[in-house]
Amino acid sequence: MTTFKEIRGQLIRSVSSDPANPQLGEIWYNNTIGVLKGYKTIAAAWASGGNLSTPRGIMGGAGTQTAGLGFGGYKTPFPPTATYADTEEYNGSSWTSGGNLNTARRNLAGCGTQTAALGFGGNPNRTDSEEYNGSSWTTGNSLNTGRQTLAGAGTQTAGLGFGGDPSNATEEYNGTSWTTVNSMNTARGALGGSGIQTSALGFGGSPYSNTTEEYDGTDWTSVTGLNTARQRLIGAGATSNASLAGLGKTSSPTFSAATELYDGSVWTNTASATTARGYAAGCGTNTSALAFGGWPTGGAVTEEFTGEFESTVTLTTS
Repeated sequence: MTTFKEIRGQLIRSVSSDPANPQLGEIWYNNTIGVLKGYKTIAAAWASGGNLSTPRGIMGGAGTQTAGLGFGGYKTPFPPTATYADTEEYNGSSWTSGGNLNTARRNLAGCGTQTAALGFGGNPNRTDSEEYNGSSWTTGNSLNTGRQTLAGAGTQTAGLGFGGDPSNATEEYNGTSWTTVNSMNTARGALGGSGIQTSALGFGGSPYSNTTEEYDGTDWTSVTGLNTARQRLIGAGATSNASLAGLGKTSSPTFSAATELYDGSVWTNTASATTARGYAAGCGTNTSALAFGGWPTGGAVTEEFTGEFESTVTLTTS
């Protein structure tokens, strides 16, 4: 019979404390606590978070998984009946009310952080732009092109708005005003967005597209498309080459829970969310994302995505 020593080249060590820098696949016995441990890859997964206080869809999102922001939107369940100005803040476990938008709206875009966010555009083809300071919204200078179902990326002082219904327009925000820059190659709304002003990604969109484009701060370039064509999806990511696309609508009336990761070259399928839905909002990064709200179910549902990582785990106890 093949032994562990023959496979790995060594016996399982008995140690008084866990190694400081274990190698992937390494196993040891901690004799102080009587536990067999190992160092392994933990698969990516979605987990339930705290529900939104106000169930809704097609809202704006900003921030991180532990400091998220959701604002505006349309009341759920479907069909929607009211447009909201409500803002909610997420602390990693629950949502609490923040200051309301000055203008209630839906189908808007967002970017930035929980304490320095930007909300812009919205239904019906609005140009309104507002800044959030962690407690209240202040009206800022307007977009040059009024639109809804657009995507956002970047920060409150270096924001990016692109696409929309129907548009390929791109605008950059410098903390004071919006400037029109080079347009996307493909006009579309209901798309996902991620990244920063100088390294952004736009993907999916209406009607049920897998089209993906990268923005380098000057030009848009068409790149490898999503594996699952869809619209009304979420996006998250710190840069264009480290982005997440999730959820969305793949046809009428089919909704998706699929999640994909982009590495600057290709999209790779990863763990699916628990609740298939579209019209949700998202924020965070490709390894630590947040999805909240949406239709046709899950108007209050919040889910947290954790990417694949390596960790010490307990194998057996004495």
